[in-house]
Amino acid sequence: MELRQLRYFATLAEELHFGRAAAREHIVQSALSQQVQRLERELGVRLLERSTHHVALTAAGALFLVEARQILAHVDRAATIARRAVGASAALRVGIIDASYDSMPQILHEVQARYPALVIHQVEVGVPEQYQQLVDGRLDVGIGRAALAPPDVASFLFRRDPLGVLIPHGHRFADLDAIPVATLAQEPLLLAEEAQAPEFNQFTIEMCRTAGFTPAVYEGTVESIRAAADLVAQGRCLYCVPSSCIAALPGTIWRPLTEPTSYYPWSVLWRETDDSDHVAAIVGCARAMSQRLGWLAVTGQPAG
Repeated sequence: MELRQLRYFATLAEELHFGRAAAREHIVQSALSQQVQRLERELGVRLLERSTHHVALTAAGALFLVEARQILAHVDRAATIARRAVGASAALRVGIIDASYDSMPQILHEVQARYPALVIHQVEVGVPEQYQQLVDGRLDVGIGRAALAPPDVASFLFRRDPLGVLIPHGHRFADLDAIPVATLAQEPLLLAEEAQAPEFNQFTIEMCRTAGFTPAVYEGTVESIRAAADLVAQGRCLYCVPSSCIAALPGTIWRPLTEPTSYYPWSVLWRETDDSDHVAAIVGCARAMSQRLGWLAVTGQPAG
Protein backbone atom coordinates (compact mmCIF):
# COMPACT_ATOMS: atom_id res chain seq x y z
CA MET A 1 0.00 0.00 0.00
CA GLU A 2 1.38 3.40 -1.01
CA LEU A 3 0.59 6.87 0.34
CA ARG A 4 -0.28 8.11 -3.14
CA GLN A 5 -2.90 5.37 -3.42
CA LEU A 6 -4.49 6.60 -0.19
CA ARG A 7 -4.40 10.18 -1.46
CA TYR A 8 -5.91 9.22 -4.83
CA PHE A 9 -8.64 7.24 -3.09
CA ALA A 10 -9.43 10.11 -0.69
CA THR A 11 -9.67 12.57 -3.58
CA LEU A 12 -11.87 10.22 -5.57
CA ALA A 13 -14.09 9.72 -2.52
CA GLU A 14 -14.58 13.49 -2.32
CA GLU A 15 -15.26 13.98 -6.04
CA LEU A 16 -17.03 10.68 -6.82
CA HIS A 17 -15.91 11.33 -10.40
CA PHE A 18 -12.75 9.86 -11.93
CA GLY A 19 -12.19 12.76 -14.33
CA ARG A 20 -12.41 15.48 -11.68
CA ALA A 21 -10.31 13.48 -9.21
CA ALA A 22 -7.60 12.88 -11.82
CA ALA A 23 -7.55 16.59 -12.67
CA ARG A 24 -7.09 17.50 -8.99
CA GLU A 25 -4.20 15.07 -8.68
CA HIS A 26 -2.69 16.16 -12.04
CA ILE A 27 -2.56 12.63 -13.45
CA VAL A 28 -4.41 10.94 -16.28
CA GLN A 29 -7.71 9.25 -15.43
CA SER A 30 -6.49 5.77 -16.34
CA ALA A 31 -3.53 6.04 -13.95
CA LEU A 32 -5.79 7.07 -11.07
CA SER A 33 -8.17 4.21 -11.81
CA GLN A 34 -5.28 1.69 -11.90
CA GLN A 35 -3.89 2.87 -8.56
CA VAL A 36 -7.28 2.62 -6.85
CA GLN A 37 -7.76 -0.87 -8.29
CA ARG A 38 -4.34 -1.89 -6.95
CA LEU A 39 -5.32 -0.58 -3.54
CA GLU A 40 -8.51 -2.66 -3.61
CA ARG A 41 -6.53 -5.76 -4.62
CA GLU A 42 -4.04 -5.13 -1.80
CA LEU A 43 -6.87 -4.86 0.72
CA GLY A 44 -8.96 -7.63 -0.78
CA VAL A 45 -11.96 -5.32 -0.39
CA ARG A 46 -14.11 -3.43 -2.89
CA LEU A 47 -14.01 0.24 -1.89
CA LEU A 48 -16.09 1.69 -4.73
CA GLU A 49 -19.11 0.80 -6.79
CA ARG A 50 -18.58 1.87 -10.40
CA SER A 51 -20.83 2.19 -13.39
CA THR A 52 -20.67 4.20 -16.61
CA HIS A 53 -22.25 7.27 -15.01
CA HIS A 54 -21.93 6.60 -11.29
CA VAL A 55 -19.25 6.22 -8.62
CA ALA A 56 -20.17 5.53 -4.99
CA LEU A 57 -18.41 4.36 -1.84
CA THR A 58 -19.18 0.91 -0.53
CA ALA A 59 -19.74 0.49 3.21
CA ALA A 60 -16.15 -0.74 3.51
CA GLY A 61 -14.96 2.21 1.44
CA ALA A 62 -16.68 4.73 3.73
CA LEU A 63 -15.01 3.23 6.80
CA PHE A 64 -11.64 2.99 5.09
CA LEU A 65 -11.87 6.65 4.03
CA VAL A 66 -11.97 7.79 7.66
CA GLU A 67 -8.77 5.90 8.46
CA ALA A 68 -7.06 6.91 5.21
CA ARG A 69 -7.65 10.60 5.94
CA GLN A 70 -6.18 10.19 9.40
CA ILE A 71 -3.08 8.51 7.95
CA LEU A 72 -2.57 11.31 5.43
CA ALA A 73 -3.04 13.95 8.13
CA HIS A 74 -0.48 12.21 10.36
CA VAL A 75 2.05 12.10 7.51
CA ASP A 76 1.61 15.83 6.84
CA ARG A 77 1.95 16.57 10.54
CA ALA A 78 5.09 14.43 10.83
CA ALA A 79 6.69 16.27 7.91
CA THR A 80 5.86 19.65 9.46
CA ILE A 81 7.27 18.64 12.85
CA ALA A 82 10.46 17.35 11.24
CA ARG A 83 10.99 20.61 9.39
CA ARG A 84 10.35 22.74 12.47
CA ALA A 85 12.81 20.66 14.49
CA VAL A 86 15.66 21.84 12.30
CA GLY A 87 15.29 25.33 13.81
CA ALA A 88 17.83 27.94 12.74
CA SER A 89 19.46 25.55 10.28
CA ALA A 90 16.20 25.00 8.43
CA ALA A 91 16.25 24.28 4.73
CA LEU A 92 13.63 25.31 2.20
CA ARG A 93 13.01 23.72 -1.17
CA VAL A 94 11.76 26.39 -3.55
CA GLY A 95 10.39 25.68 -7.00
CA ILE A 96 11.33 27.94 -9.91
CA ILE A 97 10.01 27.83 -13.47
CA ASP A 98 13.15 28.68 -15.42
CA ALA A 99 16.43 30.27 -14.41
CA SER A 100 15.75 33.06 -16.91
CA TYR A 101 12.94 34.61 -14.83
CA ASP A 102 13.98 37.15 -12.22
CA SER A 103 11.03 37.33 -9.77
CA MET A 104 11.82 34.47 -7.41
CA PRO A 105 15.60 35.10 -7.35
CA GLN A 106 14.92 38.68 -6.24
CA ILE A 107 12.55 37.51 -3.51
CA LEU A 108 14.95 34.83 -2.28
CA HIS A 109 17.80 37.35 -2.17
CA GLU A 110 15.85 39.39 0.38
CA VAL A 111 14.83 36.31 2.37
CA GLN A 112 18.44 35.16 2.52
CA ALA A 113 19.50 38.58 3.83
CA ARG A 114 16.96 38.28 6.66
CA TYR A 115 17.77 34.65 7.44
CA PRO A 116 21.47 34.12 6.60
CA ALA A 117 21.50 30.66 8.21
CA LEU A 118 18.58 29.46 6.09
CA VAL A 119 19.59 26.94 3.43
CA ILE A 120 17.56 27.42 0.25
CA HIS A 121 17.46 24.76 -2.44
CA GLN A 122 16.12 26.03 -5.79
CA VAL A 123 14.45 23.31 -7.85
CA GLU A 124 13.68 24.00 -11.51
CA VAL A 125 10.32 22.33 -12.15
CA GLY A 126 7.17 23.04 -14.14
CA VAL A 127 4.06 24.39 -12.45
CA PRO A 128 1.96 21.16 -12.61
CA GLU A 129 4.78 19.25 -10.91
CA GLN A 130 5.19 22.07 -8.39
CA TYR A 131 1.55 21.59 -7.38
CA GLN A 132 2.15 17.88 -6.83
CA GLN A 133 5.40 18.37 -4.93
CA LEU A 134 3.87 21.04 -2.71
CA VAL A 135 1.00 18.72 -1.79
CA ASP A 136 3.43 15.84 -1.20
CA GLY A 137 5.74 17.96 0.96
CA ARG A 138 8.68 17.70 -1.43
CA LEU A 139 8.54 21.47 -2.08
CA ASP A 140 7.89 24.23 0.44
CA VAL A 141 7.31 27.17 -1.92
CA GLY A 142 6.63 27.49 -5.63
CA ILE A 143 5.93 30.16 -8.21
CA GLY A 144 3.57 30.28 -11.17
CA ARG A 145 0.09 31.08 -12.38
CA ALA A 146 -2.27 29.96 -9.64
CA ALA A 147 -5.41 29.54 -11.77
CA LEU A 148 -5.12 25.73 -11.84
CA ALA A 149 -3.81 25.21 -8.30
CA PRO A 150 -5.47 22.42 -6.29
CA PRO A 151 -7.50 23.42 -3.19
CA ASP A 152 -4.72 22.55 -0.72
CA VAL A 153 -2.22 24.89 -2.39
CA ALA A 154 -2.45 28.51 -1.21
CA SER A 155 -1.28 31.44 -3.33
CA PHE A 156 -0.51 35.14 -3.26
CA LEU A 157 -0.51 37.18 -6.49
CA PHE A 158 2.49 39.50 -6.37
CA ARG A 159 3.23 40.46 -9.99
CA ARG A 160 1.38 41.21 -13.19
CA ASP A 161 4.13 40.84 -15.75
CA PRO A 162 3.77 42.57 -19.16
CA LEU A 163 3.72 40.00 -21.92
CA GLY A 164 5.84 40.53 -24.98
CA VAL A 165 7.37 38.59 -27.83
CA LEU A 166 10.92 37.58 -28.73
CA ILE A 167 11.85 38.33 -32.35
CA PRO A 168 15.14 37.93 -34.23
CA HIS A 169 17.28 40.87 -35.28
CA GLY A 170 16.28 42.04 -38.76
CA HIS A 171 12.68 40.89 -38.39
CA ARG A 172 9.96 43.12 -39.86
CA PHE A 173 8.75 43.86 -36.30
CA ALA A 174 12.17 44.96 -35.07
CA ASP A 175 11.55 48.68 -35.64
CA LEU A 176 8.24 48.69 -33.76
CA ASP A 177 8.06 49.93 -30.17
CA ALA A 178 5.14 47.58 -29.47
CA ILE A 179 3.48 44.81 -31.46
CA PRO A 180 -0.32 44.37 -31.78
CA VAL A 181 -1.23 40.77 -30.98
CA ALA A 182 -3.24 40.42 -34.22
CA THR A 183 -0.04 40.84 -36.28
CA LEU A 184 1.22 37.53 -34.86
CA ALA A 185 -1.43 35.68 -36.85
CA GLN A 186 0.96 35.33 -39.79
CA GLU A 187 3.88 34.13 -37.65
CA PRO A 188 4.68 30.64 -36.33
CA LEU A 189 4.52 30.83 -32.53
CA LEU A 190 6.60 28.55 -30.35
CA LEU A 191 4.90 27.12 -27.25
CA ALA A 192 6.50 25.69 -24.14
CA GLU A 193 6.66 21.95 -23.49
CA GLU A 194 3.05 21.17 -22.56
CA ALA A 195 3.94 18.97 -19.59
CA GLN A 196 6.09 21.77 -18.16
CA ALA A 197 3.91 24.84 -18.71
CA PRO A 198 0.33 24.09 -19.81
CA GLU A 199 -0.92 27.16 -17.96
CA PHE A 200 1.43 29.48 -19.89
CA ASN A 201 0.52 27.90 -23.23
CA GLN A 202 -3.16 28.31 -22.37
CA PHE A 203 -2.59 31.97 -21.49
CA THR A 204 -0.81 32.63 -24.81
CA ILE A 205 -3.46 30.88 -26.90
CA GLU A 206 -6.32 32.67 -25.08
CA MET A 207 -4.60 36.02 -25.72
CA CYS A 208 -4.40 35.25 -29.45
CA ARG A 209 -8.03 34.18 -29.58
CA THR A 210 -9.03 37.41 -27.86
CA ALA A 211 -7.32 39.19 -30.76
CA GLY A 212 -9.41 37.18 -33.24
CA PHE A 213 -7.21 34.30 -34.37
CA THR A 214 -5.87 30.91 -33.39
CA PRO A 215 -2.07 30.94 -33.52
CA ALA A 216 -0.08 28.90 -36.02
CA VAL A 217 1.93 26.78 -33.61
CA TYR A 218 5.55 25.92 -34.43
CA GLU A 219 5.88 22.14 -34.41
CA GLY A 220 8.91 21.93 -32.12
CA THR A 221 8.93 22.54 -28.36
CA VAL A 222 11.51 23.67 -25.83
CA GLU A 223 12.01 23.34 -22.08
CA SER A 224 13.86 26.60 -21.40
CA ILE A 225 13.82 30.27 -22.39
CA ARG A 226 17.37 30.08 -23.71
CA ALA A 227 16.50 27.16 -25.98
CA ALA A 228 13.52 29.17 -27.23
CA ALA A 229 15.76 32.18 -27.89
CA ASP A 230 18.04 30.01 -30.04
CA LEU A 231 15.12 29.01 -32.28
CA VAL A 232 13.93 32.61 -32.48
CA ALA A 233 17.44 33.84 -33.35
CA GLN A 234 17.51 31.32 -36.21
CA GLY A 235 14.32 32.88 -37.60
CA ARG A 236 12.27 29.71 -37.17
CA CYS A 237 9.53 31.16 -34.95
CA LEU A 238 8.54 33.85 -32.45
CA TYR A 239 8.05 33.25 -28.74
CA CYS A 240 5.82 35.08 -26.25
CA VAL A 241 7.47 35.75 -22.88
CA PRO A 242 6.85 38.09 -19.92
CA SER A 243 9.18 41.02 -19.28
CA SER A 244 10.72 39.36 -16.21
CA CYS A 245 12.62 37.05 -18.52
CA ILE A 246 16.32 37.93 -18.67
CA ALA A 247 16.76 40.47 -21.47
CA ALA A 248 20.26 39.33 -22.49
CA LEU A 249 19.24 36.60 -24.93
CA PRO A 250 21.70 36.71 -27.87
CA GLY A 251 20.23 37.28 -31.30
CA THR A 252 16.78 38.31 -30.10
CA ILE A 253 14.78 41.46 -29.32
CA TRP A 254 11.89 41.67 -26.84
CA ARG A 255 8.92 43.87 -27.70
CA PRO A 256 5.75 44.37 -25.59
CA LEU A 257 2.44 43.15 -26.99
CA THR A 258 -0.60 45.41 -27.28
CA GLU A 259 -4.24 45.20 -28.42
CA PRO A 260 -4.74 43.53 -26.01
CA THR A 261 -2.04 44.42 -23.54
CA SER A 262 -1.65 41.32 -21.39
CA TYR A 263 -0.06 40.75 -18.02
CA TYR A 264 1.03 37.32 -16.88
CA PRO A 265 0.03 36.70 -13.23
CA TRP A 266 2.85 35.41 -11.01
CA SER A 267 1.90 34.02 -7.61
CA VAL A 268 3.85 32.57 -4.73
CA LEU A 269 2.54 29.06 -4.01
CA TRP A 270 2.70 27.08 -0.78
CA ARG A 271 0.91 24.31 1.06
CA GLU A 272 -2.27 25.60 2.71
CA THR A 273 -1.44 23.89 6.01
CA ASP A 274 2.18 25.12 6.16
CA ASP A 275 2.42 27.96 8.66
CA SER A 276 6.21 27.89 9.11
CA ASP A 277 8.07 31.16 9.70
CA HIS A 278 10.31 30.75 6.67
CA VAL A 279 7.45 30.17 4.25
CA ALA A 280 5.73 33.19 5.77
CA ALA A 281 8.96 35.15 5.26
CA ILE A 282 8.99 34.37 1.53
CA VAL A 283 5.35 35.38 1.17
CA GLY A 284 6.02 38.54 3.18
CA CYS A 285 9.05 39.45 1.07
CA ALA A 286 7.04 38.89 -2.11
CA ARG A 287 4.32 41.19 -0.77
CA ALA A 288 6.79 43.91 0.24
CA MET A 289 8.73 43.73 -3.02
CA SER A 290 5.51 43.83 -5.03
CA GLN A 291 4.50 47.05 -3.28
CA ARG A 292 7.96 48.62 -3.47
CA LEU A 293 8.51 47.88 -7.16
CA GLY A 294 4.91 48.45 -8.25
CA TRP A 295 4.58 44.96 -9.70
CA LEU A 296 0.78 45.08 -9.46
CA ALA A 297 0.40 48.68 -10.64
CA VAL A 298 -0.56 48.04 -14.24
CA THR A 299 -3.02 49.65 -16.63
CA GLY A 300 -5.76 48.01 -18.65
CA GLN A 301 -7.68 44.84 -17.91
CA PRO A 302 -5.85 42.66 -15.36
CA ALA A 303 -4.97 39.14 -16.44
CA GLY A 304 -6.37 36.12 -14.64
